[in-house]
Amino acid sequence: MRRWDFNPALAFGIIASIVAAVFLVVTRPGYLTNVEYLGGVLLIEALAAAVWSYRQRFFPVVILVFILAGINVPMQGTWGAVRWLVLATGALAGMAVYFKNHSFSIQWVHWITFSCVIAAAISAQGSSFPKQVLLKALSLFLLFLYGVFGARLAAVHREEKFFAGLLWAVELLIYLSVAEYFIFHHQFFGNPNSLGAVMGIVAVPLMFWGVLASHSVTSKRRRTLALLLAITLLLASFARAGIMAACVSCALLCLLLRSYRTILKGAVIGLLIAVVVATVVTPENPAEGPASLTSKFVFKGKESVGILGSRRSVWDTTISSIEDHPWFGIGFGTARSRDNSNVDRVSDFGSNTDTTREHGDSYLALVEGVGLLGALPFFLLMLLVAANIGRVLIVLRRTGNLFAPGVPIAFVLLAGMVHAFFEDWLFAVGYYICVFFWALAFILLDFAPAGTGRLPAPGEINIAEQELLVPAGR
Repeated sequence: MRRWDFNPALAFGIIASIVAAVFLVVTRPGYLTNVEYLGGVLLIEALAAAVWSYRQRFFPVVILVFILAGINVPMQGTWGAVRWLVLATGALAGMAVYFKNHSFSIQWVHWITFSCVIAAAISAQGSSFPKQVLLKALSLFLLFLYGVFGARLAAVHREEKFFAGLLWAVELLIYLSVAEYFIFHHQFFGNPNSLGAVMGIVAVPLMFWGVLASHSVTSKRRRTLALLLAITLLLASFARAGIMAACVSCALLCLLLRSYRTILKGAVIGLLIAVVVATVVTPENPAEGPASLTSKFVFKGKESVGILGSRRSVWDTTISSIEDHPWFGIGFGTARSRDNSNVDRVSDFGSNTDTTREHGDSYLALVEGVGLLGALPFFLLMLLVAANIGRVLIVLRRTGNLFAPGVPIAFVLLAGMVHAFFEDWLFAVGYYICVFFWALAFILLDFAPAGTGRLPAPGEINIAEQELLVPAGR
């Protein structure tokens, strides 16, 4: 039997904790009945537990907290404040783990991300809300720092568990969304465009890949059901940007695999679901009189203004602002104040209609915020992300290897880049899709092959043969 060794540090910690607890009970009993204090203690304990198993737990904690801050749930405001503490903790803890273990290399592309932060901070000089710009630049810095160090730790050298967990989480989100929207009639994600973004960028591409990658009848049937429900939710949102993003991502995957029959089946199934949705679900802004599928899903009942009628006005406003301030922009993530007398009364820690507005395009919003010069490092970063996606797609076309870990990430990122042409979320760090997108973008740096003719070792990528996409016991 192993002899127990006395540990002075552990003993001192236990005694100090007991003394502190007794002191609080005797001198500050109100602390133990105060919800805010107890919530703070629980938050610290949860963060400590997540940091303790950083690779396994922290990535889902970050995504979950940002989702809770962005959807209609109790304590939404509290989650909105907690998310920055969680992101900062994840960034710093991830950096500490990296310097301790050197799990992966820091490439020159990572330094480009910090030049983006500098460009965002410099844009504060031309903003009506310089404090907000600096805080937004700080949040961007924390996101990129977490992406470079923390997010990559969640996937590197544990690819199979990461993707298995990701598929299970997406399935659970789909079922929960179906219950919220179709049973309880609760706008879970706040507005139809957010529902379309979640389903079009994340749920449909990932579940479509999961169906194709399934190697057992049970997992394939379960994921097929989840995919059909995700498509139904996507079409029920009537969000054209999300529908387009999902269609481009899934169709391209089929083309690269030369699975043309799957494209035909998907088109027929999608059309049938669209007919059911158009018959049963009423759009947020219904058209007057009877409307065809094209009218509901393409024109949204506004044929007179054209397909892009709802975007043209905000695009024109943004382009006009860029023409007025072409080089250094009007401030990262902010807009010109409509009334200068309200500037002093605007909160530095929150955005509203006085500090920002809709742009209808993430790329135009970026140029308006930081200017043409400031946008250069951002667009260089986007080109590098696109290049990594391209490498994965080329290898997929040549080999047909659907199980390389870069494949699902590449198609989620592709859907996100398409969607960003019609919604301005790509650099809105407080939005959960933005955090998820950039976390995967940095993870892809480790999975995109160095050359288009080479793949990582089979033991690293053949998820199907190792039967790790389906949990044990299935």
